Amino acid sequence: MLDYPALAAVAAVIREGTFERAAVLLGITPSAVSQRVRGYEERLGAILIIRGQPCQPTELGRKLCAHFDRVRLLETDLAPDLTSRAGPEPSRVPLKVAVNADSLATWFPEAARIFGHGSGIPLDLTLDDEAHTAERLRSGEVMAAVTAEAGTVQGCRTVPLGSLQYAACASPEFVSRFFPNGTTATQLTKAPCLRFDRKDGLQARWVRRKFDIELDAPTYSVASTHAFIDLTIAGLAWGMQPLQLAESHLAAGRLVELDPQIRIDVELSWIVAGLPIASLDLLTKAVCASARSRLY
Repeated sequence: MLDYPALAAVAAVIREGTFERAAVLLGITPSAVSQRVRGYEERLGAILIIRGQPCQPTELGRKLCAHFDRVRLLETDLAPDLTSRAGPEPSRVPLKVAVNADSLATWFPEAARIFGHGSGIPLDLTLDDEAHTAERLRSGEVMAAVTAEAGTVQGCRTVPLGSLQYAACASPEFVSRFFPNGTTATQLTKAPCLRFDRKDGLQARWVRRKFDIELDAPTYSVASTHAFIDLTIAGLAWGMQPLQLAESHLAAGRLVELDPQIRIDVELSWIVAGLPIASLDLLTKAVCASARSRLY
């Protein structure tokens, strides 16, 4: 049988990053948190937390915390029936979701708004590349994910959402400097490009589509959707922009497309844990409603 008070201390340390902040969350002293964690580790005969700045879970610690989160969400569904009998309403448990940055900057906020107004339950959003968010679900870090990964995750259901469309964009000044005679394979090896991070393969995908070559050019990494488009407008480099964000800049002439005939569609899906939790169903409905109105 799991020791849930001790597990609550473990989860608080992992969520907050330090024993001190976990103590504030739990309303006890840091020494008491440490004693609960250490005592539970001794009973299990395994380390659950790697002490550091911040503290990190071991594999077993992560699995136990994922289980604890599921139990708390199930208890939240019972809260309306228990409140009148057990005193004040318990605090809301955040629902952990993995989402890619471009979705968070375009269509996902509407889903979060619909869900928040309908449930009152907070979201704990983890950002990752759309091709890797499903790994967060497999590891138990989150309960649902927006993903571009094909296939399924065991114990979860998959709902197709639609596509984010991307256009290869640059500033007019950048185009006149690097592509005065049009976009060529030779010039693409000299023209700087942007990428979100090392997982971002959209620019290389566009170059392969246009010229059937591998991208080999000076590359800037910037892990921010809005900084990505701002740096493109500033003329630093070219990059693949979500069309939803780029349209107004294209219309105003702040950006131009390197080739309007070639755009990249990234098909997104919603993968959600197959658990009988009301908040997951509400979030799924909100995500699907926003996707229907905003995605291709």
